[in-house]
Amino acid sequence: MKVKTILISQPEPKLENSPYSELEEKQKVKIDFIPFIHVEGVSSKDIRQQKIDLSHYTAIILTSRNSVDHYFRIAEEMRYKVPDTLKYFCLSDAVAYYLQKYVVYRKRKIYVGKRTFSELAPYIKKYKNEKFLLPSSDMLKPDVPKTLNKLGIDWKQGTFYKTVVSDLSHLREVYYDVLVFFSPSGIKSLFENFPDFEQKDTRIAVFGNTTVKAAKEHGLVVNIQAPTPETPSMTMALQKYIKEANKK
Repeated sequence: MKVKTILISQPEPKLENSPYSELEEKQKVKIDFIPFIHVEGVSSKDIRQQKIDLSHYTAIILTSRNSVDHYFRIAEEMRYKVPDTLKYFCLSDAVAYYLQKYVVYRKRKIYVGKRTFSELAPYIKKYKNEKFLLPSSDMLKPDVPKTLNKLGIDWKQGTFYKTVVSDLSHLREVYYDVLVFFSPSGIKSLFENFPDFEQKDTRIAVFGNTTVKAAKEHGLVVNIQAPTPETPSMTMALQKYIKEANKK
């Protein structure tokens, strides 16, 4: 069956020439972006209940832009002046550059991993005498605490924001040829919104092994998968599938 419409379960990329725009144009398909999940910040009262005192920590581990936003939001709510001496350990360049929204980059001690948490670990180990705070969501990947515990450092995780299922009731009567998911939370949202969802002719595209597992646990057939050696990105996987499906 041909592919004409695709729903991406994430916000639309802010890039002017995103790979999705290119895919839309080249393959003559319509792509909509509707987030199936969203993030909500917890209150400073919640942070206090977690027994977190921001002044106690000399280093902060930032795994996403959300963790940056919500750390500084809580600092502001608590009227805590973030010291210039605070060390920042960022999961990737994208997270580190995003810090510039809040701090003068060149005047801070910032250490950056390449992409995965294990690549950031050696930088953290080098400064093992610091007291580390990890502001994160309520859905932290299990490899993160596992890695930090192995390093034998003084660290604490704080839930600064939560992943919440979005209301998708406006999609009840809408049909797409392909639904694209990037996390188990997206799959969870689909079935919380539509408990009676039946896949039928809908093709399911998923990114990452944990998302594949969640899709299969919910009885979905995965038609498109990334990353693979041949298609390392979701847009590449979609393009390959659409080319095959639409040439018939």
